This record gives sequence, C-alpha cells and structure tokens, in this order.
Amino acid sequence: MKTKNNATLVTMLFALATILMITSCTSNWPQFRGPDANNVATSVNLPEKWANDTNVVWTYEITGLGNSSPIVWGDKVFFTAAYSATDKEPREMGAPPASPALPQGQQAPPQGQATPGQPTPPPAPSQAQPQTAAGSVSPQTVSTPPPPPPAAGQAPGNRPPEDLSYLEETYTWEVTCLDLKSGRELWRKIAFQGKPRIKKHAINTYANETPVTDGNRVYVYFGMTGLVSFDFNGNKIWEKDLGAFETQNGWGTGSSPVLHKDKLFVKVDNDTASFLVALDAASGNEVWKVMRDEKTTYSTPIIWKNSIRTELVTTGKTARSYDPETGELLWELRLEGESSIPSPVADKEFIYLGNTSGREKPGYFFAVKAGGEGDITPAEGETTSSHVVWKVENPGLGNPSPLLYEGRIYLVNSRGGEVNCLSAATGENIFKQKAEQTGACWATPWVGNGKIFFYDERGNTHILKAGDVFEEVGRNKLDDKFWASPAITKESYIFRGARKIFCVKKTGSSN
Repeated sequence: MKTKNNATLVTMLFALATILMITSCTSNWPQFRGPDANNVATSVNLPEKWANDTNVVWTYEITGLGNSSPIVWGDKVFFTAAYSATDKEPREMGAPPASPALPQGQQAPPQGQATPGQPTPPPAPSQAQPQTAAGSVSPQTVSTPPPPPPAAGQAPGNRPPEDLSYLEETYTWEVTCLDLKSGRELWRKIAFQGKPRIKKHAINTYANETPVTDGNRVYVYFGMTGLVSFDFNGNKIWEKDLGAFETQNGWGTGSSPVLHKDKLFVKVDNDTASFLVALDAASGNEVWKVMRDEKTTYSTPIIWKNSIRTELVTTGKTARSYDPETGELLWELRLEGESSIPSPVADKEFIYLGNTSGREKPGYFFAVKAGGEGDITPAEGETTSSHVVWKVENPGLGNPSPLLYEGRIYLVNSRGGEVNCLSAATGENIFKQKAEQTGACWATPWVGNGKIFFYDERGNTHILKAGDVFEEVGRNKLDDKFWASPAITKESYIFRGARKIFCVKKTGSSN
C-alpha cells in the first residue's frame, strides 16, 4: 500500500512539474525573438485588437533611447536605454535606404583604414581587462581617450573634419525591470556611465542589443560600451569589457547576446578586429574566443538545436556554424549580398538565412540542412550543394528577420510593407504582395493566435491570415514610433515604442 501511495505521489509531482514547466515556457520570452528565436507565440489567448484606448492595460514612460526589444521572465519585464543631456528624444528614422549611405558630408575610408578621430581600440578581449567592483559605476571603464581630431582642412583626402561632438557627451546606460501585471517600476539601475567609445548614426542609439536571461540573471550587452550581468533584484553581478572597435561608417552596433546552457555568446563584428566569444554566464570569464574574417554585422547568432547536434550559427558575408562548447568551426557558407542585418530562423531539420540586397549586390536566401561539414557553398552558377537545398535571389529580405511558420517563410521588406511568402521546402514564391498604407518596417514579424502580425515604425499593425494567399484580416494602431520587436507572454504583448512600453492584453469583452 505504501509503495502504491509513493508511486501515486511521484506521478502527481511529475505531472505538476510538467505543467509548471509548460507554463513557464509559454510565459517567458527570454531573448530576442523568444525562447526558440523564431518569434512564434504558441498561445491562443492573445489579443487581436488594440488601440490607444483598447486593450492597453498599462504603459510606462521610457527615460532615454533604445532600439532593443523587451524580454520577459515570469512576472518581470526587462529593457534597456541610454541617454545624455542632449540625446534623449527619439528621432524620425524614415524609410531604410536601398543600400547603406554615409552620413552627410562623410566619405568612407579605404578598406581596413581607420577613420581619423575615432577612439583607439583597447587591448583585445583575450588580454586582461580592468574590472570594477560589482555595483560600481566607473566612467573610466567605459571611456577611452581618443586621439586629437584632425585640424580643419588637414583630413586625409581633403575630407571634412570628423564630427567628434559625441566625445563631449556623458551618457548613462540603464537596465529597467517592470512588474508584468501592473507596469510598476521594480528597479532601474545604471549599468555604465561615461563618454561613448565609438560614434553612432544620428538616428541610432547606444542601446540596440536585446538582453537575454536564464531566469536567475539578466545579461545586457551595450555594444562597445560593455557587457553586464544583474540578478533579478537589480544587483550587479559582473561586468566585462570586450573592447571598443570602429563600426561601418560609424553607425554603431546591434547584435544581441545569446545563451546556451552555462555559456553566454557575443558576436563582436566590426571594421577592425571581429570575433565571437563564449563567456561563463555565472562569472563572465572567457571560455573561448575565435577571430572572424568579417566587417561590421548586425545580425544576432542563433542556437540551432537540430536533429543531429546543437550548433551556434552566425551570419555575415559568410555564414558560419560553431560548436558552442569549443568554438570549433563546423561549416561555412558564402552568403554574398550587401548587409548582415536579419537573423537566421530554423527548425529541427533546416536553417534559413541570408543578407539584404544592395544597389549593386543582389541578396540571396538559403536553406541549409542539418549535418553540414566544411565549406558548403554551392559551386558558381549552382543553387544547391551537399547541404544547401535551395538558394533564391532577391527574395525581399530586409531589416526584419524571416518568420517561419507551418512550412512557409514570411519576409517583410523594410520599405513599405511588401510581404514575400516562400515555400520552406523549395524556396519557391507562394505570394508577393504589399500591405497598403505601411511605413518603414524595422521589427521582425511574429505569430500570435495562428496569424501573422507585423508593424511599421508608425505603430500600424497588419494582421494576415497564415496560408498560401495574402489575406489581411485586421489592423491596429498605437501612437508611438516602433523599431523594436515585441515580447510575448501567454496573454499579452509587450511593445517597446520610442517613448513608452505598452502592455496589450484582452480586457472585458474586447478581443
């Protein structure tokens, strides 16, 4: 009898644990694009209608600027921001250019040549870096004295003097934690304070990377400013200086960190010395580091748990897969294209990835099957190889990352709401149609309640029926500027606008 009761108790506890695990998984949005890095919410109880006065259960006024997405764990919402006395109000982004353009009056230096007036990079991250005590704020740890700017008329090539006004600004980089149910601020902590170590585009921010959490700590990468870990009570656990390096045209950074088991991975691609580093998540100590033959990229790595093994996949001019335990290179694929902005998406058998097109460089989109080894690039003139199952040219890939759902890949173009739907099996086009009255799109589309959602920077959300035919079934509008992808819980959306955080949830009889 006692044995039977014990067995019953074990069964009940196992069932309870399973329920809690499932609940936890569907409640948490721990990183950019969610727990599986695919922007697919499995809940069917999400709202489908919202407006300023409909289904918005709370808002929170943001101090500072940031294009990073919020994340959620349990009853806590985390987000980041950065600001100075003169750089704290959002600016208009406008439609993304067809291909990168230099800031007004500035010319690009020759390949590999430093831009005059840029801060000198600190020692490589593999060397010893000065650390501050936990919880301290030290401007010295985030400020590298730059060389003097070139005198007017003395710039190489007769270029105009470099704008170094950013070096006169004191910035504050912050992490904020909110209560999910009420929007109440639980804590707001300074991660770093000091002068920027690199410049950024005028419409960019110094808080572009989305945090990541394991449920015990939240890890925040502020690009060339530094990396920091907080516990859920707002106590700083550790901070790490990964170096400060020039970026393409001085535009800044954007690749978010990712977690796997006990390791934190950060891709630091730049125009000086690109690398991928794995850190011990508990201590911040370096586990391994590999140099990368890449210039500046903005895409976020993905942990690909496929049917054969677990891989850490990055994109750039070349896509590369690494063993997350050792940093060993598993396979590589030349992607071509213009800019590495969209991040890959994957299922158990295939990963889908590519770069954006430029004025003179067509972009390509690839499907790669699991198990690749070595160079899997198709031969010239071919669209397949040992592990590339298809390759399509100019698919409409833009700043938003691809969305994979029910055998279809949805690509939202950055300019004007054009949606391209491809077959995940063959790469063939299913439909290509523009959603009317759509502005520039920066955020990644998502799935909620089995439908496809995407919004433009003006706060217009378009809702499409998932399937082989373009069918718009709804539209919503919030008054703010939206460049960040949402966080999604079982019952609510957390949208990050330029000025506010919005929690959108069903209320009363509304949908």
